[in-house]
Amino acid sequence: MKLASWNVNSLKVRLEHVSEWLTLHEPDLLGLQELKLTDDSFPLAHFESMGYGAVFAGQKTYNGVAILYKQASMPKPQDVEINLPSFPDEQRRVIAATFDDLRFVSAYVVNGSEVGSEKFAYKLKWLDALIKDLADWTKKYPDLALVGDFNIAPADADVYDPAAWDEAVLCSPEERSRFKSLIELGYTDAFRQFEQAPSTFSWWDYRQLGFQKNRGLRIDHILLSQSLTPRLTQCEIDRIPRKKKQPSDHAPIWAQLK
Repeated sequence: MKLASWNVNSLKVRLEHVSEWLTLHEPDLLGLQELKLTDDSFPLAHFESMGYGAVFAGQKTYNGVAILYKQASMPKPQDVEINLPSFPDEQRRVIAATFDDLRFVSAYVVNGSEVGSEKFAYKLKWLDALIKDLADWTKKYPDLALVGDFNIAPADADVYDPAAWDEAVLCSPEERSRFKSLIELGYTDAFRQFEQAPSTFSWWDYRQLGFQKNRGLRIDHILLSQSLTPRLTQCEIDRIPRKKKQPSDHAPIWAQLK
């Protein structure tokens, strides 16, 4: 079973890229973030024509999350849940669904703008709610995969220039401690279970040739519960879509489970 995640930074703009990637990689489940469209604009018929069903929670201009599932290999989703149970919010940042015994969660964590700002305080409160709700979900769903754009680079190895980003947003001690709290609930950072090439990132700024110079961060993650981790055989970040014309600023990440 192949699980994947991708912040597409506008599904309308990147629909062709997503379609090409689905055809090439055929993930069983793909979490999408930053749809930037309302539910009535979601291209459900297009994905169904490709053999994929979807559950989604859209929002005009900002945010929006979805789960695509391969209809040939996955059952219909059950217990679909939108947003964090303990954090009422108009922003559409989380969608979860159960496929047989697997609970799959696609999340778009708050960016936070800059350390000390109101948006940063909102991010920390949101992350605290995620930690609480993930603990509750884990008790209910032992087989759980949390995927998405976490807007956190967990360690200096996930940053192209740690000194320049020291204690900055996405890399601050407050954010990293909360990522660690997620892991301490019994989760595995799938990417770090394998030897990876140095300076492997999932996001690059559009400005100043960020991608061309590999000035990136690893902020997109796949976290697996204890029961799923032994089934993990591979996890990679696919840089190829970032090379395309009008790409998302994020690359997809995928994990293979036996």
